[in-house]
Amino acid sequence: MTRPDPPRGRSSAAKDAVTVELGAVIVAVAPDGPRVLVRQPDPSRPAALPSGPLEAHHRTLEAGLRTWVEEQTGHDLGYVEQLYSFGDANRHASARAQPGRILSIGYLALVHESKPRPMDASEWRSWYRFFPWEDWRDGPPEILTTVCDGIAGWIAEAPRDERKSREERARVAFASPDAHWNEELCLERYELLYEIGLVPEAHRDGASCWAPREAAIMEAESLQGDHRRILATAISRLRGKIKYRPVVFELMPPRFTFLDLQRAVEALSGVELHKANFRRLVEHQGLVEDTGAMSSKTGGRPARLLRFRREVLLERPASGVGLPPVRRAATPPRRR
Repeated sequence: MTRPDPPRGRSSAAKDAVTVELGAVIVAVAPDGPRVLVRQPDPSRPAALPSGPLEAHHRTLEAGLRTWVEEQTGHDLGYVEQLYSFGDANRHASARAQPGRILSIGYLALVHESKPRPMDASEWRSWYRFFPWEDWRDGPPEILTTVCDGIAGWIAEAPRDERKSREERARVAFASPDAHWNEELCLERYELLYEIGLVPEAHRDGASCWAPREAAIMEAESLQGDHRRILATAISRLRGKIKYRPVVFELMPPRFTFLDLQRAVEALSGVELHKANFRRLVEHQGLVEDTGAMSSKTGGRPARLLRFRREVLLERPASGVGLPPVRRAATPPRRR
């Protein structure tokens, strides 16, 4: 007769326990670009996304998320969608306060910007502070030179049978001088930099990587635990989704000008748009309608105030603003 396995002790059970963490990427668009809400109660540690564990009294995952966000930031979330589940064994090593494994479930929330409650140590920060190489609105960002130099070193030191594979990965993620920059690949770019060891959290997590700790790119801000990876996922999701769903209007006020809308789309995508082409595309899609009012806050001629035409949601399933392909410039990145 087969004997049952002996009962495990408390320490073994705790080591194998799984904690479910619910994290929110809360996005708003300000005049100077896209912002994400972070919390930093302890200035000696990196900031973090609003998050908390799933608890027994939470009716659903989303209900638990909304509870934590409201308690920590004072925000009552509107539009929310689940992003992804993150459970790599070592990606939470730096943030783990108890034994066991952490399963992170990330969510994307879109809101109109407002001031968080001061007591919560919450603040809005540009998401380009965490991913400065993603902002191409003024041409290739300066930090791209540092990034590409690090990747070039990784490729140069590859074994002969791996070099072609590394070159292809770098070409797809960061584009060659004559290729199109794909703004949707924010997560793929971050994962490549993590694997190489060019972001500090790779070393913080004890990951095996090519670059030494001192080679990590420190000009970009880090986040606690897996949170920068979750933010990269949110940026990729949102950049892709604005092309086929009108989610950008979740970030707009009830009335706005064409210029307001264009700047919001440019801020989210990280690329500059041709004004006339963008206007024609939005009008052709039937996404907006005239309110009959004018705005005098443009600094020049008064501009028409528009609103989102919600009937478009019933008329066709794909109704995004679309974006043109972006070609990477062959000239050195411009200083911002």
